[in-house]
Amino acid sequence: MEKVPSHPHTIADLKKGEKGVIQEFDCCKIPLKLIELGCFVGSEVEVLQKATFGDPIYIRMNDAYLSIRKDMAKTILLS
Repeated sequence: MEKVPSHPHTIADLKKGEKGVIQEFDCCKIPLKLIELGCFVGSEVEVLQKATFGDPIYIRMNDAYLSIRKDMAKTILLS
């Protein structure tokens, strides 16, 4: 029997080197700059580095390299 995660998969759940595709996010909780850099449904995200305590998270999204806070990463759902 396959295990079903108890919570939706987010960017914050990814480990270094893992990738995911953005499924959903709340536009009100995401800064406009992040949307301008390509944070769209269907965009691929790869975690490049995580700080010692997991905050911030350094990611690659649509050929843009950026660092986001863990709280923000938790609001971006992946498929």
